[in-house]
Amino acid sequence: MTTPISSIGSTTPAPAAAGGGDGGLRKAAEAFEAVILRQLMASMRQAKLGDDIFGSSATDNFREMADAKTADSMASLRQFGIADMVEAQLRGRVAAAGTGGVQ
Repeated sequence: MTTPISSIGSTTPAPAAAGGGDGGLRKAAEAFEAVILRQLMASMRQAKLGDDIFGSSATDNFREMADAKTADSMASLRQFGIADMVEAQLRGRVAAAGTGGVQ
């Protein structure tokens, strides 16, 4: 099995080493961060200064797909901290629910 290029040089621990071995929570937090980054990138695309002379709906669709892939890659690197905060908050709620407390 080969290592994806996006994970080379990443210091992010494996889901099992992240505490509790719950990869589902980690993936959900990363997916949430990716959604935020996609919206940010879409807003930046709308703020263009001029008309694209080669623009078409196909070009727009390709840019949206490229932006989505870029956002997913950026979220998997966990450099923005959004996924870390979401994961920490949800882990706290799960722990509180396990002890009977409510936060």
